Parts: sequence; structure tokens; C-alpha cells
Amino acid sequence: MKKTDTKAGAIYAGVSYFIWGLLPIYWKFLDQVNAMEILANRIFWSFIFMLIILFFTKKWGLFIRTLKGFAQNKKQMYALALASLIISGNWFIYIWAVNSGHMIEASLGYYINPLISILLGMIVLKEKLTIYQYGSFILAAVGVLIITISHGTFPWIAISLALTFGSYGLAKKLINVDSAVGLTLETLVVSPIAAIYMIFLFLHGSNSFLTVSVGTDFLLMGAGVATAVPLLYFAKGAQKIPLSLLGFLQYIAPTLTLILGVFVYQEHFTKSQLLAFLFIWSALTIYSLSKTKVLSERGAGASQKEKRVTL
Repeated sequence: MKKTDTKAGAIYAGVSYFIWGLLPIYWKFLDQVNAMEILANRIFWSFIFMLIILFFTKKWGLFIRTLKGFAQNKKQMYALALASLIISGNWFIYIWAVNSGHMIEASLGYYINPLISILLGMIVLKEKLTIYQYGSFILAAVGVLIITISHGTFPWIAISLALTFGSYGLAKKLINVDSAVGLTLETLVVSPIAAIYMIFLFLHGSNSFLTVSVGTDFLLMGAGVATAVPLLYFAKGAQKIPLSLLGFLQYIAPTLTLILGVFVYQEHFTKSQLLAFLFIWSALTIYSLSKTKVLSERGAGASQKEKRVTL
């Protein structure tokens, strides 16, 4: 992979994570709308927006060819369908968490996500890890354990967000298609479900779209743009850089979300949460340092030594 491709991929991914870190502000403007309705509008208008993008970028031919190609390549077709369902689940959990006052736990989920991405890269893509990187997993697990014990409940919001987005990143690595075409196909898969739900709400008179205010209508439609733009950048970045680097750049989003939750929306940040975050941050610091030349060589040397002792 060329250095220029890696640099461009890092920029694309970094921009996507920066936007995602600020998106809670957008969803807070819609906190009067049911999370499921926000999700349905988010999916539907994302699909409409992507159709417009394809039209103006003259990628209709590529879109049709890719669609036909999936009929021949079942593996990519299944990966695309899985990616669509996974990211839809991730969107719902995140919107619900932000508008229900769980922004801090949501940020925790995206702090854990890089480690999930690294783990998936190791298991599925056979990416190599050093002893320091293995240590980061142990520290992260301790952080999750602290929250579980202190709260008396498993932090399902954080873990669900980490697992779904980590799996989505892996699925995107397996789908080698143009980013705009890929996102259009992803939203195409779930848009019929979203449209049916929106019609159901309309028929039962429980819809917010077209009934609350013009501002709410524009925000719900604008959710398509707010969703598609960072996903386009993410898709372009994911195809150009290693999954481990993709996980590292992801720190941007949860940091911004955590700052918003604590300092802007005044969510209570407990001592146990701080302790858990310290373990998570330590894990991320160790992983980051493990990518430097000195620790990488030491980690590799330790792994080789351990292998010789085992043999």
C-alpha cells in the first residue's frame, strides 16, 4: 500500500470521526422524537441523499454494475447485508443513549471499540499483535469490570456500540466497492423497512415528521446528510489503511462525545466511571506506544522469546 494512500485514508477516517464526535449535538435537537422514528428517517433520507450523490457524480452505471456483480459474488452480498443491519443497530443504540442521558457510557463504548477492531483484525484478518497490545486488552477488560461492579449492571450500551461498530468496520474491509456506491447499497437494504415503519407511524397518527414543526422536519431529513457524509469519509478511509490504524483514529469521536456529555450536557461523571476510564485510557496509551519503533521491537522480541521458551 502506498504511503500517499495511507495518508489520504487517515485523513478521511479522521474527518469522519470528528463529525461523529459532534453528532450528539444534532440528535439532542431531536430529543422530542422517538429514537426509532429518528432511525427510520435517518436511514430513509440517507438513501435519498445517496441517490442524489450518485446522480451528480455520474456513478449510476457503476452502481448498476456493482449491484449485478453482487449476484455473482455471494460473499460480498452477504457482507453488505450484514453491514447494513449492524450499522442500523449501532445507530439506534447511539441515538437512544444520547437522548436518554447516557452520553458518557456511549463514549465509553467508542473508547472500547478500537480494541474490538484490533481484536477482530487479529482473529479474522490475521493481523499480528505484540505483547504490549495484548496487555492493553487486559487493562480495558478491567475498566469494563469496574463499571459492571460499581453500577451492579453490565454496561450493555458501551459493549453493544463497541461490538456493532467494530464489526461494521470489519465488514467494510471485506466489501471492495466504491464508497458512495457501497453506502447507497447499504441504505438500500434497510430503506424498505424504514419506509414501512414511517408509513405505519403516519397511519396511526404517532409520527413526528410533518406534524411537530418545520424545524423538526428539516432536522429529520437532514439526518440523511449528517449520516451519509461521515460514512462516506469512513468508507474511503477504511479501504486505505490497516484496521488497527482505523481503530486508533477512532479515539477522536469518543473524546469529543465525553467532553460534550460532561461539560455541555452536565451528565454526572462518577468516581467509578473515572477509574474505569483511566484503565481504558491506559490501554489505549499502551497500544498507541506499541506502534512506535522502540516498543514494537521490544514487543516482537518478547513474543519471539516467549515462543522459544514454549518450544
